[in-house]
Amino acid sequence: MIEMFVTGIALDVRNNHPLVILNDASKKRALPIWIGHAEAQAIARALEGFKPERPLTHDLMINIIQGTGFKVHHIEINDLNENTYFSSIVLENAIGELVPVDSRPSDAIAVSLRVDCPVFISEKVFSDGTIPTEVEGEDDNDNDTEAFKDFVQNVKASDFKLTSTDE
Repeated sequence: MIEMFVTGIALDVRNNHPLVILNDASKKRALPIWIGHAEAQAIARALEGFKPERPLTHDLMINIIQGTGFKVHHIEINDLNENTYFSSIVLENAIGELVPVDSRPSDAIAVSLRVDCPVFISEKVFSDGTIPTEVEGEDDNDNDTEAFKDFVQNVKASDFKLTSTDE
């Protein structure tokens, strides 16, 4: 498993769909995952450190997990099949046993940001889903590729406007 870090949320201007961008520690590979608008807002809120007055969906999930004696240990994005990512929220019980719970990657990421746990991806997802953020030794004249690389390197959660109606 390879640890990844949430870089931010972006908007695919071709279809107006949000995506979450994960980077490896070297920031040489990025994993873009297209997600729903509500999940994008939940991730952006977590990146901004927003604390709601009352628990929102992902906060409620964490309250239930912790209320039953478990804690969120880490999340795994472990498969990519026909352009769909599969993931698990891995819980730890009181005696240290790990219990994976099936989850959409966007929900798992939103939870991980709230509890500050690691995000891992499988070797398969890394090889099949990530894209290079820099091309060494090649003359890259593709403006779209350069723009995306620049975006991935510089994106931050505060670049996106939050509205209270989506979650």
